[in-house]
Amino acid sequence: MPWVELEGAVNVRDLGGLPTADGGATVAGRLLRGDNLQELSPADIAKLVREIGLTTVVDLRSKHELRSEGPAPLDDVDGVRHAHHPVLPELGSATDATAAALLTRAGRDRARYPGDPICGHYLGYLEDRPDQVVAALRSIAGSEGAALVHCAAGKDRTGVLVALALTAAGVPRAAVVADYAVTGDRIGAVLRRLRRSPTYASDLDGKPDESHRPRPETMAAFLQELDSRYGGAEGWLAGHGFGAEDLLLLRGKLCRP
Repeated sequence: MPWVELEGAVNVRDLGGLPTADGGATVAGRLLRGDNLQELSPADIAKLVREIGLTTVVDLRSKHELRSEGPAPLDDVDGVRHAHHPVLPELGSATDATAAALLTRAGRDRARYPGDPICGHYLGYLEDRPDQVVAALRSIAGSEGAALVHCAAGKDRTGVLVALALTAAGVPRAAVVADYAVTGDRIGAVLRRLRRSPTYASDLDGKPDESHRPRPETMAAFLQELDSRYGGAEGWLAGHGFGAEDLLLLRGKLCRP
């Protein structure tokens, strides 16, 4: 897994080199995924912008998280565009860590997919904020250089958005699931960083790290439900205005024939 080693983030990786159904592969330096970017150092920014060619940050956090966390080091970097696409309904001070614990949200998650409420939570992104999901994919497809998708942990919101992008680009399900699960290798470091922030610390206190580890079965179930409910990623996207031209642009951005 091509980790991008940074001083101020621990779950950033390049999604190049994944196989595609046509025998090709995704291209390095086109799509990155990551966790909270609030602690990036000047050396981190130089690596992302000068070495990798980052031009677009796709931020999936809520408006509350943005206000609470404040300005980020990449905000004022010339040539880097910031696209904010919150994929959770705005619920006051709720973050992605608290959302699954809220009784009303948790009940809806279980109703959507009783066998795995986290899968139900992921399906909720598609049902509750389809406009933001589609807009985030367009931000990736239209990025001049590398696009970096992130949320807080780089696990749930980022995991679903990246899974949609990769699946639409023709990456096989097993590779998408494997990429999702790799965050588990660094979940302890991710949670230690989040616990330093007042925005997230109270959401995480008293919960074992293992409870936050991504389960491959959850992403596999999400992709299966995407197929059975919507006709796959392409079907869901087409049903929400992401048409053939959008799909060609996304595939052209991510893939090497």
